[in-house]
Amino acid sequence: MYICVGHSRSTDRENQSVVTEFILIGFSRFSLLQIPLFMVFSLMFLAILAGNSIIVTTIRLDSSLHVPMYFFLGILSSSETCYTLTIVPNMLVNLLREKAAISPIGCATQMCIFLALAGTNCMVLTVMGYDRYVSICKPLHYPVLMNQKFCTELVVISAATGFLLSILETIFIFTLPFCGPNKIHHFFCDLAPLLQLACARNYIGEIVIFLFCILMVVFSFFLILLSYILILNTILKIPTAEGKRKAFSTCASHLIVVVVHFGCASVIYLRPQSRYTLDEDMFISITYTLVTPLLNPVVYSLRNKDVQVALKKSLGRATCIRKV
Repeated sequence: MYICVGHSRSTDRENQSVVTEFILIGFSRFSLLQIPLFMVFSLMFLAILAGNSIIVTTIRLDSSLHVPMYFFLGILSSSETCYTLTIVPNMLVNLLREKAAISPIGCATQMCIFLALAGTNCMVLTVMGYDRYVSICKPLHYPVLMNQKFCTELVVISAATGFLLSILETIFIFTLPFCGPNKIHHFFCDLAPLLQLACARNYIGEIVIFLFCILMVVFSFFLILLSYILILNTILKIPTAEGKRKAFSTCASHLIVVVVHFGCASVIYLRPQSRYTLDEDMFISITYTLVTPLLNPVVYSLRNKDVQVALKKSLGRATCIRKV
């Protein structure tokens, strides 16, 4: 990794020195709002940790939820919790500091982990779409097709794909020369603001990064869309309105999370770099890093009767234990 400061790109190395830190200036323009933002984001962060932990614990403890649909939901909740932990704690600390600095190694590590987990989330949502397709379109074959071994393999493939593409993207970014300024117009190390800081263009690398984003976001969304086209075709053949409603209700929660997740990801990673703006990207990134992980447990707990019943059982057991 070659990172330097100065206005000359490569001709005057004597006037260049190695950058020891990047400065995150995402919230620096809102100095009067930093404490209120810290309080709001802290509450949202705690809600994310509590909500997703409750979902994962409930799925693990209640045997009635030991089916592929909830297995994937538990994986998604765990992945989104780790994704939030990669970004939000550092963001909260920076809101209380005058200088929000991060080392190049720390920046690369943060980028690699959050891109890997974001990619894993895309893949897991795709797998969840396939699970709904098999459940509705091939119900008689569902127990055989979606066995525990196959479900575990799908999760491993999802995580491996996310981390592999993330490592390659991070390598492409941090092999670029950074020759000042070192101020990142964001509250964490993301692709677009770091590409803007590079003092040289690696067009091949940028094309590869864009293709990886296409592969992860567009291809995953296309597979989910294909699953739901087949699901809709099957639902329309169900003779009763009640049967159609029940079939669609098993997909509604997943659809809501998919729309928010891929909507934000598409705007951030698939738009031209020339259209990058600080305020717009920060707003969408806050939605992506705080609202989406918070939406997951809320949507699945409010709209899913199985999860509601399991939560009531868990609360009932906890109450009984306290009384004893």
